[in-house]
Amino acid sequence: MQINMHNLSGQLQQTLPPCILLFGDEPLQSAQAVDAIRTAARAQGFAERHTYTADKEFSWDTLIEASQTMSLFSDKQLIECHLPTGKPGKVGGQVLVELMANPSPDVVLVIIGPRASRDIQNTKWFKTLNQAGWFVPFYAVSGGQLTQWVAQQLRDAGLAFASDVPAFLANSCEGNMLAGYQEIQKLKLLYPTTALTLELCRDAVTEQSRYNMFQLTDKVIQGDAQGAIKLLYRLESEGVEPNAIIWQLIKEWQILYRIKHSSGAINWRALGVWGQGEKAYLQAAHRLSQSQLLDAQTQLEKADFAFKNQTVVKPYVKLAQLCLLLTGTAVPKLDLVV
Repeated sequence: MQINMHNLSGQLQQTLPPCILLFGDEPLQSAQAVDAIRTAARAQGFAERHTYTADKEFSWDTLIEASQTMSLFSDKQLIECHLPTGKPGKVGGQVLVELMANPSPDVVLVIIGPRASRDIQNTKWFKTLNQAGWFVPFYAVSGGQLTQWVAQQLRDAGLAFASDVPAFLANSCEGNMLAGYQEIQKLKLLYPTTALTLELCRDAVTEQSRYNMFQLTDKVIQGDAQGAIKLLYRLESEGVEPNAIIWQLIKEWQILYRIKHSSGAINWRALGVWGQGEKAYLQAAHRLSQSQLLDAQTQLEKADFAFKNQTVVKPYVKLAQLCLLLTGTAVPKLDLVV
């Protein structure tokens, strides 16, 4: 069954199931969930732990042997298996299904991987493990949820704080919850008995947001103009090369154009789009008119040529215009070169 990340601590007070699926792309939540599972397992007598990574060199027989071998130190074992790609392959999938056919009460298997797309969740091995145990998905949060998360982390750290502090810290760590957690730990060391104010945080907190072009294009495809501009501002502050960004925007335009002009079933794999991204791209292609797509094409081609061959005045201003065009927002034409 599926369990919300926020409810995991309470769920771990119960008897552990034969397997736990822990899938997501947020490093801090992954580490915290694994630590919580290990603590609960030790409390329930699973004193021995084995950790494996199912890479190309991994033999799935190792997992079978580990689950069947009696421990010298404990009757119960916690076995962690990391899936770097989120997919065990045909052999691995068969092994996981077989292990759940007759699970041992003395073994808890934890499968850890990146965000599980709908395709992965629909596989036989995933459904089998989900039915036999728990599926705990976790994702980076933003906006109001991130502000609430920061406030809870501050309280957990035993810190008193002004009402405007959580929002400030959330803005400074958006896109990197681990950085936010580290900043809170730093504030705890600096001001263990002092109520945090906005001024104290501004002096102490380092801007830790780590955005990338894929997050930027996600915002563009979602039609989130404000979010895209905010990401561009951060990318500029981090010194990201404008040519790399425009290359990515051109790639996104090509995908949208092909979807817009598709007369039959869309080959999403050929487009490099998976899972929930399919719906977002369909909505974006529907949102943009033919004339808007052609206008964006013209502007992208001109900008690409200018960036490569001329001196561009404030390239990130032009990138902002291009992002807005792809969200469907009307923007004025801009002079690019001196």
